[in-house]
Amino acid sequence: MAANTEYVGGMIAAKENRLLKERIYRMCEVNLSDAFRMLQESSFGAGETVSSVYEYEKLILADEADTDAFIREYSPRKAMSEYLLSQRDFHNAKAIVKARYMGESYETFLAPRGMVEISEIEKAVEEGNFSRLPEDLGLAVTEATEYLLGDDVNGAEIGIIFDKAYFSHILKACRKERLLKKFISVKADMQNVLTAFRYGDIDRAKEAFVPGGKLTETEIETIISPDENGKVRVREDLEKFVQSCRKARAEGKPFSEAENMLSSFEEDSFYEKRYELKSAEPFLYYVFRRRAENENVRVIFVCLLNGFKEDDIKARLRASM
Repeated sequence: MAANTEYVGGMIAAKENRLLKERIYRMCEVNLSDAFRMLQESSFGAGETVSSVYEYEKLILADEADTDAFIREYSPRKAMSEYLLSQRDFHNAKAIVKARYMGESYETFLAPRGMVEISEIEKAVEEGNFSRLPEDLGLAVTEATEYLLGDDVNGAEIGIIFDKAYFSHILKACRKERLLKKFISVKADMQNVLTAFRYGDIDRAKEAFVPGGKLTETEIETIISPDENGKVRVREDLEKFVQSCRKARAEGKPFSEAENMLSSFEEDSFYEKRYELKSAEPFLYYVFRRRAENENVRVIFVCLLNGFKEDDIKARLRASM
């Protein structure tokens, strides 16, 4: 049952005080033991207790599970649950299909449950009966299974199959949600531009393009052309993203900043109008903030354990909090 948005808004107002907020940045400025103490003194981890800094991942997993529980109980509409959770179904199905083909275990590669019970995906793959799965997920499993039976198998191709199927699924699931449709469209464009920069060749890249974006293949080809840098008019909501990709290519560096911008797109969008949110937007913004904090905590402790300096850690954080 969908939750009342006013009631959920009240719940979020109370829960926001438990977010880490500026403490995220302060943890980057202290040593490992002090950062761990700060984390334990906060409410982070949904009540999970640990005895050592080396168990920080248990706190993150507990907080992620608590966020999932919040989504399942308070999501205003099913489309929003799909947007927030269904990508995991495609990830888990991909892990199960690939592991079954290679004769290996897959448990350590699984994400938490999405919209479909993991046992349902396992059973569908084992029995070869994909009718029990959502349409695009079933089609992706069928296509990937058939591909793996062929010659000259490429693992990247499996990822492409499931990425395309996920975007197809989420487009249908959110077709009546104007804001989510906009998010999907921009993220599809960003992913396709990033794919094109990575391949460096539009003819190779277009096979991996996901559906839902507004940019044509010709427009993407122009964007990635070295001769057109600085001359092409890029849509405003993609300008910084494209500039980041161009800079990384020119400097021969990974596209890490662009990847971070893609991952952070939703919370960055909400942050710009955070005092004007209405209807179900506070629910979405709260979930994206919690997820960003989980990822930032993970980044901080991985970096601190490996001796990174403050500026290097902060540069890796998802920014809008």
